[in-house]
Amino acid sequence: MTGSESLSKLIKVLSRLPGVGRRSAERMAIRIASDQKSLAREMIEALVYVDSNVGACDLCGGITLKSQNPCRICSDPRRDGHVVCIVEDPGDISLLERSGSFHGVYHALMGKLSPMKGDGPQQLRLQELHQRIHTGEVTEVILALNSDMESDATAHFIEDRLKDTGVRVTRLAFGLPAGSGIGYSDPVTLSRALEGRQPLRRNE
Repeated sequence: MTGSESLSKLIKVLSRLPGVGRRSAERMAIRIASDQKSLAREMIEALVYVDSNVGACDLCGGITLKSQNPCRICSDPRRDGHVVCIVEDPGDISLLERSGSFHGVYHALMGKLSPMKGDGPQQLRLQELHQRIHTGEVTEVILALNSDMESDATAHFIEDRLKDTGVRVTRLAFGLPAGSGIGYSDPVTLSRALEGRQPLRRNE
């Protein structure tokens, strides 16, 4: 294999990563190949370690050490197993955990419905979700999905699939971000803010 062919193979692999387009993959590949301080070797070591020691939690799908499966959140007796927060990707779990506001457990779908990309229900972790719900322990499912059309379709699909289970299905409220103004918000955000409006609390 020539140097050009090796570089093309690396570009092809990198372009499969989320959010990495062809041009970004080319820049990354060239940097890795031309770096004289062994960036490639450091990346290989990190990738080998992750491949050997890191995986997905059998319950929630979040990232965990293979030696700690189920993950620390699923194994924590202080977490409320009656409330399951559904996210699209494992990375969303970390973001929600940083808020410190949620004390239930999670379930990562590993994607969303996207017919144009060929991602249907069979590509999502829906069967695992049904198994968790049919244990009878879950009383509420919170849909913490994004606000684009594909995520909306995914939310409606899940809601429809769970309507006969007796489980309460809710979704995160979407509205105006703190410190922002109406003039900087798009129509979808404004619509969500109006739909999720709440009464003012009276001072006692």
